[in-house]
Amino acid sequence: MEIRVADDRYALGKSAAKHIAQVLRDVIAEKGHARMVLSTGASQFDTLEALTKEEGIAWNCVEMFHLDEYIGLPVTHPASFRKYLQERFVDRVAPLAAVHFVDGTQENIVALTAELRRAPIDIGLIGIGENGHIAFNDPPADFDTKEAYIVVNLNDTCKKQQMGEGWFATIEEVPKQAVSMTAYQIMQCERIVSCVPYAVKADAVEKTLRAEQVTNLVPATLLKTHPDFILYLDRDSAARILAL
Repeated sequence: MEIRVADDRYALGKSAAKHIAQVLRDVIAEKGHARMVLSTGASQFDTLEALTKEEGIAWNCVEMFHLDEYIGLPVTHPASFRKYLQERFVDRVAPLAAVHFVDGTQENIVALTAELRRAPIDIGLIGIGENGHIAFNDPPADFDTKEAYIVVNLNDTCKKQQMGEGWFATIEEVPKQAVSMTAYQIMQCERIVSCVPYAVKADAVEKTLRAEQVTNLVPATLLKTHPDFILYLDRDSAARILAL
């Protein structure tokens, strides 16, 4: 595990984007194509913005998967992660080699699993939630399943985060369930980059890094066991661990 602390969210995004872009260039140069997983949410705004501005990436050789989506939420809803990625990433770098969205249906899970496991995922951008979740694997996360995607129930802390980020007006509006890439499948990525800015993430960052053992009560602790994991923080999210 490597921890990189930037002065602010903008510097974090630019630094992470440069690293991700270089990985994509190198993988494409070696294999002729690259496969990546993208996460969403407010914490990824600056990284994705900077990544779309990176030069020298053959985006037509990049295949994109995404982590999770609410069940029953139309793609036209402002909180839809398909809408988020389409507008903030896909439309800005098009054409991509392929785009694989989660749409919340069982048929989609079967098709996504087949595509996802057809070849290795070269890099995964995996956020960490305020409750320590990775994707929508809220605590206590299922670390045992070997499925690629599962239906999960969202806990109240997760729902409050979605409301706090402005995606929903009330907690009652947040869907109760989502389809999420599993913790197991996330760990199959060849490289994992986590961009975690903002003071509201300081508690989750502290619990993740101070935990002596992997625990599904802080799902992000699992990332520390990955052989190629880089955690990008800003001064706000790193405030409690700078002395570590």
